[in-house]
Amino acid sequence: MKQYIIRRAGYSLLSLFLLSLTIFLFVRVTGDPIALLTEPGASQDDIEAMRHQFGLDQPLWMQYWHFVASFLTGDLGQSFYYRTPVLDLYFQRLPNSLLLAAVAMALSLLIGIPSGILAAVRVDRFWDSAGKIFALLGLSLPQFWVGLVLILVFSVYLGWLPSSGSGTFLHLLMPAFTLGWYFAAAHMRMTRSSMLEVLGSEYVKLARLKGLPESLVIGKHALKNALIPVITLAGINLVVMINVAVVVETVFAWPGIGRLLYEGVTFRDFPVVQAVVVIGGSMIILVNFLVDILYALIDPRIRLES
Repeated sequence: MKQYIIRRAGYSLLSLFLLSLTIFLFVRVTGDPIALLTEPGASQDDIEAMRHQFGLDQPLWMQYWHFVASFLTGDLGQSFYYRTPVLDLYFQRLPNSLLLAAVAMALSLLIGIPSGILAAVRVDRFWDSAGKIFALLGLSLPQFWVGLVLILVFSVYLGWLPSSGSGTFLHLLMPAFTLGWYFAAAHMRMTRSSMLEVLGSEYVKLARLKGLPESLVIGKHALKNALIPVITLAGINLVVMINVAVVVETVFAWPGIGRLLYEGVTFRDFPVVQAVVVIGGSMIILVNFLVDILYALIDPRIRLES
Protein backbone atom coordinates (compact mmCIF):
# COMPACT_ATOMS: atom_id res chain seq x y z
CA MET A 1 0.00 0.00 0.00
CA LYS A 2 2.83 2.39 0.84
CA GLN A 3 4.48 1.81 -2.55
CA TYR A 4 1.14 2.37 -4.28
CA ILE A 5 0.63 5.71 -2.50
CA ILE A 6 4.21 6.83 -3.28
CA ARG A 7 3.78 5.89 -6.94
CA ARG A 8 0.46 7.74 -7.22
CA ALA A 9 1.94 10.76 -5.44
CA GLY A 10 4.81 10.75 -7.95
CA TYR A 11 2.35 10.67 -10.86
CA SER A 12 0.44 13.56 -9.30
CA LEU A 13 3.57 15.68 -8.85
CA LEU A 14 4.64 14.93 -12.43
CA SER A 15 1.21 15.98 -13.71
CA LEU A 16 1.39 19.21 -11.71
CA PHE A 17 4.87 19.95 -13.05
CA LEU A 18 3.78 19.41 -16.66
CA LEU A 19 0.69 21.55 -16.11
CA SER A 20 2.68 24.44 -14.63
CA LEU A 21 5.27 24.29 -17.41
CA THR A 22 2.59 24.14 -20.12
CA ILE A 23 0.60 27.12 -18.87
CA PHE A 24 3.81 29.08 -18.21
CA LEU A 25 4.91 28.66 -21.83
CA PHE A 26 1.40 29.03 -23.26
CA VAL A 27 0.71 32.47 -21.79
CA ARG A 28 4.00 33.77 -23.15
CA VAL A 29 3.12 32.95 -26.76
CA THR A 30 0.01 35.15 -26.53
CA GLY A 31 2.08 38.32 -26.81
CA ASP A 32 3.90 40.92 -24.77
CA PRO A 33 1.76 42.28 -21.89
CA ILE A 34 3.80 45.47 -21.78
CA ALA A 35 2.20 46.52 -25.08
CA LEU A 36 -1.17 46.64 -23.28
CA LEU A 37 0.09 48.16 -20.04
CA THR A 38 2.05 51.13 -21.38
CA GLU A 39 0.50 54.24 -22.81
CA PRO A 40 0.80 54.95 -26.54
CA GLY A 41 4.00 56.78 -27.31
CA ALA A 42 5.83 55.55 -24.22
CA SER A 43 9.60 55.79 -24.47
CA GLN A 44 11.80 52.74 -24.76
CA ASP A 45 13.25 53.47 -21.33
CA ASP A 46 9.77 53.39 -19.79
CA ILE A 47 9.01 50.10 -21.54
CA GLU A 48 12.23 48.51 -20.35
CA ALA A 49 11.65 49.79 -16.82
CA MET A 50 8.22 48.17 -16.75
CA ARG A 51 9.61 44.93 -18.13
CA HIS A 52 12.18 44.95 -15.36
CA GLN A 53 9.52 45.72 -12.76
CA PHE A 54 7.53 42.61 -13.71
CA GLY A 55 10.62 40.44 -14.21
CA LEU A 56 9.96 39.95 -17.93
CA ASP A 57 13.52 40.90 -18.85
CA GLN A 58 14.86 37.71 -17.24
CA PRO A 59 15.49 34.45 -19.15
CA LEU A 60 12.51 32.11 -19.41
CA TRP A 61 14.07 29.45 -17.21
CA MET A 62 14.63 31.99 -14.43
CA GLN A 63 11.08 33.31 -14.75
CA TYR A 64 9.77 29.76 -14.45
CA TRP A 65 11.96 29.07 -11.45
CA HIS A 66 10.65 32.20 -9.68
CA PHE A 67 7.09 31.17 -10.53
CA VAL A 68 7.50 27.66 -9.08
CA ALA A 69 9.43 28.87 -6.02
CA SER A 70 6.81 31.53 -5.29
CA PHE A 71 3.97 29.05 -5.75
CA LEU A 72 5.54 26.62 -3.28
CA THR A 73 5.73 29.40 -0.68
CA GLY A 74 2.12 30.46 -1.25
CA ASP A 75 3.00 33.64 -3.15
CA LEU A 76 1.23 33.65 -6.53
CA GLY A 77 2.67 36.98 -7.60
CA GLN A 78 1.08 40.32 -8.38
CA SER A 79 -1.40 40.98 -11.16
CA PHE A 80 0.03 43.05 -14.01
CA TYR A 81 -3.36 44.66 -14.70
CA TYR A 82 -4.94 45.05 -11.25
CA ARG A 83 -1.61 45.68 -9.45
CA THR A 84 -2.79 43.61 -6.48
CA PRO A 85 -1.70 40.16 -5.21
CA VAL A 86 -3.19 37.40 -7.34
CA LEU A 87 -4.18 35.40 -4.26
CA ASP A 88 -6.34 38.31 -3.06
CA LEU A 89 -8.07 38.45 -6.44
CA TYR A 90 -8.64 34.71 -6.39
CA PHE A 91 -10.23 34.69 -2.95
CA GLN A 92 -12.36 37.73 -3.81
CA ARG A 93 -13.90 35.83 -6.73
CA LEU A 94 -13.96 32.38 -5.10
CA PRO A 95 -17.24 32.80 -3.10
CA ASN A 96 -19.14 33.67 -6.30
CA SER A 97 -17.74 30.61 -8.08
CA LEU A 98 -18.52 28.39 -5.09
CA LEU A 99 -22.13 29.60 -5.05
CA LEU A 100 -22.55 29.11 -8.79
CA ALA A 101 -20.92 25.67 -8.72
CA ALA A 102 -23.00 24.51 -5.72
CA VAL A 103 -26.31 25.45 -7.34
CA ALA A 104 -25.24 24.06 -10.73
CA MET A 105 -24.11 20.80 -9.13
CA ALA A 106 -27.39 20.48 -7.20
CA LEU A 107 -29.35 20.98 -10.43
CA SER A 108 -27.19 18.51 -12.34
CA LEU A 109 -27.60 15.81 -9.69
CA LEU A 110 -31.34 16.40 -9.26
CA ILE A 111 -31.81 16.07 -13.02
CA GLY A 112 -29.08 13.60 -13.96
CA ILE A 113 -29.43 10.87 -11.30
CA PRO A 114 -33.24 10.35 -11.45
CA SER A 115 -33.25 10.45 -15.26
CA GLY A 116 -30.35 7.97 -15.35
CA ILE A 117 -32.13 5.60 -12.96
CA LEU A 118 -35.36 5.84 -14.95
CA ALA A 119 -33.53 5.20 -18.23
CA ALA A 120 -31.79 2.13 -16.78
CA VAL A 121 -34.96 0.68 -15.26
CA ARG A 122 -36.95 1.32 -18.47
CA VAL A 123 -34.14 0.30 -20.81
CA ASP A 124 -35.00 0.29 -24.53
CA ARG A 125 -38.32 1.99 -23.80
CA PHE A 126 -39.59 5.54 -24.12
CA TRP A 127 -37.83 6.94 -21.04
CA ASP A 128 -34.54 5.37 -22.08
CA SER A 129 -34.80 6.95 -25.53
CA ALA A 130 -35.74 10.29 -23.99
CA GLY A 131 -32.75 10.05 -21.66
CA LYS A 132 -30.40 9.32 -24.55
CA ILE A 133 -31.69 12.38 -26.43
CA PHE A 134 -31.29 14.51 -23.31
CA ALA A 135 -27.71 13.27 -22.80
CA LEU A 136 -26.87 13.87 -26.47
CA LEU A 137 -28.18 17.44 -26.35
CA GLY A 138 -26.54 18.18 -23.03
CA LEU A 139 -23.12 16.99 -24.13
CA SER A 140 -23.23 18.45 -27.64
CA LEU A 141 -24.84 21.88 -27.30
CA PRO A 142 -22.18 24.53 -26.53
CA GLN A 143 -22.61 26.29 -23.21
CA PHE A 144 -22.30 29.74 -24.75
CA TRP A 145 -25.16 28.90 -27.15
CA VAL A 146 -27.39 27.62 -24.34
CA GLY A 147 -26.61 30.74 -22.32
CA LEU A 148 -27.38 33.11 -25.18
CA VAL A 149 -30.67 31.33 -25.92
CA LEU A 150 -31.68 31.62 -22.27
CA ILE A 151 -30.85 35.33 -22.27
CA LEU A 152 -32.83 35.84 -25.47
CA VAL A 153 -35.91 34.04 -24.14
CA PHE A 154 -36.03 34.91 -20.44
CA SER A 155 -34.38 38.35 -20.48
CA VAL A 156 -35.14 39.89 -23.86
CA TYR A 157 -38.52 38.37 -24.82
CA LEU A 158 -40.10 37.62 -21.44
CA GLY A 159 -38.17 40.00 -19.21
CA TRP A 160 -38.33 37.62 -16.26
CA LEU A 161 -34.63 37.36 -15.40
CA PRO A 162 -31.64 39.74 -15.47
CA SER A 163 -29.31 39.03 -18.37
CA SER A 164 -26.04 39.46 -16.50
CA GLY A 165 -24.35 40.40 -13.26
CA SER A 166 -24.86 39.13 -9.72
CA GLY A 167 -26.47 40.14 -6.46
CA THR A 168 -29.80 38.29 -6.27
CA PHE A 169 -31.05 34.74 -6.66
CA LEU A 170 -32.58 35.67 -10.01
CA HIS A 171 -29.11 36.54 -11.33
CA LEU A 172 -28.02 33.02 -10.41
CA LEU A 173 -30.70 30.96 -12.15
CA MET A 174 -29.63 31.14 -15.79
CA PRO A 175 -25.86 30.75 -15.31
CA ALA A 176 -26.43 27.86 -12.86
CA PHE A 177 -28.72 26.05 -15.30
CA THR A 178 -26.36 26.68 -18.20
CA LEU A 179 -23.40 25.33 -16.24
CA GLY A 180 -25.34 22.40 -14.77
CA TRP A 181 -26.95 21.38 -18.09
CA TYR A 182 -23.79 19.74 -19.45
CA PHE A 183 -22.94 18.02 -16.18
CA ALA A 184 -26.53 16.79 -15.75
CA ALA A 185 -26.16 14.95 -19.06
CA ALA A 186 -22.82 13.50 -17.94
CA HIS A 187 -24.28 12.35 -14.62
CA MET A 188 -27.29 10.87 -16.41
CA ARG A 189 -25.09 8.76 -18.69
CA MET A 190 -22.89 7.62 -15.84
CA THR A 191 -25.89 6.73 -13.66
CA ARG A 192 -27.56 4.80 -16.48
CA SER A 193 -24.48 2.76 -17.38
CA SER A 194 -23.66 2.08 -13.72
CA MET A 195 -27.24 1.05 -12.93
CA LEU A 196 -27.38 -1.29 -15.93
CA GLU A 197 -24.18 -2.98 -14.76
CA VAL A 198 -25.44 -3.37 -11.20
CA LEU A 199 -28.92 -4.54 -12.26
CA GLY A 200 -27.27 -7.36 -14.20
CA SER A 201 -25.21 -8.55 -11.22
CA GLU A 202 -25.84 -11.78 -9.38
CA TYR A 203 -26.85 -10.30 -6.02
CA VAL A 204 -29.58 -8.20 -7.66
CA LYS A 205 -30.89 -11.27 -9.47
CA LEU A 206 -30.87 -13.13 -6.15
CA ALA A 207 -32.80 -10.33 -4.46
CA ARG A 208 -35.45 -10.56 -7.15
CA LEU A 209 -35.62 -14.35 -6.83
CA LYS A 210 -36.30 -13.90 -3.11
CA GLY A 211 -39.43 -11.99 -4.08
CA LEU A 212 -38.37 -8.56 -2.82
CA PRO A 213 -40.37 -5.61 -4.21
CA GLU A 214 -38.81 -4.03 -7.28
CA SER A 215 -38.63 -0.64 -5.57
CA LEU A 216 -36.61 -2.17 -2.72
CA VAL A 217 -34.30 -4.00 -5.14
CA ILE A 218 -33.59 -0.80 -7.06
CA GLY A 219 -33.49 1.63 -4.15
CA LYS A 220 -31.56 -0.43 -1.59
CA HIS A 221 -29.53 -3.05 -3.42
CA ALA A 222 -28.81 -1.52 -6.83
CA LEU A 223 -28.72 2.24 -6.35
CA LYS A 224 -26.33 2.24 -3.39
CA ASN A 225 -23.61 0.51 -5.40
CA ALA A 226 -24.39 2.23 -8.69
CA LEU A 227 -23.89 5.70 -7.16
CA ILE A 228 -20.21 5.12 -6.27
CA PRO A 229 -18.80 6.12 -9.71
CA VAL A 230 -21.44 8.86 -10.01
CA ILE A 231 -20.34 10.49 -6.76
CA THR A 232 -16.71 10.20 -7.85
CA LEU A 233 -17.51 11.95 -11.13
CA ALA A 234 -19.55 14.60 -9.30
CA GLY A 235 -16.63 15.40 -6.99
CA ILE A 236 -14.28 15.95 -9.91
CA ASN A 237 -16.94 17.93 -11.81
CA LEU A 238 -17.47 20.21 -8.81
CA VAL A 239 -13.79 21.18 -8.84
CA VAL A 240 -14.04 21.81 -12.59
CA MET A 241 -17.15 23.95 -12.11
CA ILE A 242 -15.44 26.13 -9.51
CA ASN A 243 -12.29 26.86 -11.51
CA VAL A 244 -12.98 26.66 -15.23
CA ALA A 245 -16.54 27.86 -15.83
CA VAL A 246 -15.01 30.45 -18.15
CA VAL A 247 -17.66 30.45 -20.88
CA VAL A 248 -20.67 30.62 -18.56
CA GLU A 249 -19.22 33.31 -16.31
CA THR A 250 -18.19 35.37 -19.33
CA VAL A 251 -21.57 35.13 -21.07
CA PHE A 252 -23.45 36.15 -17.93
CA ALA A 253 -20.74 38.52 -16.59
CA TRP A 254 -20.66 36.49 -13.38
CA PRO A 255 -17.75 37.71 -11.21
CA GLY A 256 -16.13 34.36 -10.49
CA ILE A 257 -12.88 32.48 -11.07
CA GLY A 258 -13.74 31.72 -14.70
CA ARG A 259 -14.34 35.39 -15.40
CA LEU A 260 -11.03 36.21 -13.72
CA LEU A 261 -9.27 33.72 -16.01
CA TYR A 262 -10.92 35.31 -19.05
CA GLU A 263 -9.79 38.76 -17.94
CA GLY A 264 -6.28 37.45 -17.35
CA VAL A 265 -6.09 36.04 -20.89
CA THR A 266 -7.57 39.22 -22.39
CA PHE A 267 -5.09 41.53 -20.65
CA ARG A 268 -2.16 39.08 -20.94
CA ASP A 269 -1.98 39.06 -17.17
CA PHE A 270 0.49 36.19 -16.84
CA PRO A 271 0.39 35.78 -13.03
CA VAL A 272 -3.42 35.65 -12.98
CA VAL A 273 -3.68 33.02 -15.73
CA GLN A 274 -0.89 30.92 -14.26
CA ALA A 275 -2.34 31.04 -10.76
CA VAL A 276 -5.93 30.20 -11.75
CA VAL A 277 -4.91 27.30 -13.99
CA VAL A 278 -2.38 25.82 -11.56
CA ILE A 279 -4.72 26.12 -8.54
CA GLY A 280 -7.56 24.53 -10.50
CA GLY A 281 -5.29 21.81 -11.80
CA SER A 282 -3.94 21.17 -8.30
CA MET A 283 -7.47 20.68 -7.00
CA ILE A 284 -8.31 18.21 -9.76
CA ILE A 285 -5.04 16.31 -9.30
CA LEU A 286 -5.60 16.17 -5.53
CA VAL A 287 -9.15 14.87 -5.93
CA ASN A 288 -7.97 12.18 -8.36
CA PHE A 289 -5.17 11.20 -5.98
CA LEU A 290 -7.58 10.85 -3.05
CA VAL A 291 -9.99 8.85 -5.21
CA ASP A 292 -7.18 6.50 -6.23
CA ILE A 293 -6.26 5.94 -2.58
CA LEU A 294 -9.90 5.41 -1.63
CA TYR A 295 -10.39 2.87 -4.42
CA ALA A 296 -7.24 1.04 -3.32
CA LEU A 297 -8.57 0.83 0.24
CA ILE A 298 -11.92 -0.49 -0.97
CA ASP A 299 -10.54 -2.95 -3.53
CA PRO A 300 -7.00 -4.31 -2.82
CA ARG A 301 -6.80 -5.68 -6.38
CA ILE A 302 -6.36 -2.12 -7.69
CA ARG A 303 -3.11 -1.48 -5.83
CA LEU A 304 -1.78 -4.92 -6.73
CA GLU A 305 -2.46 -4.43 -10.45
CA SER A 306 -1.30 -0.80 -10.67
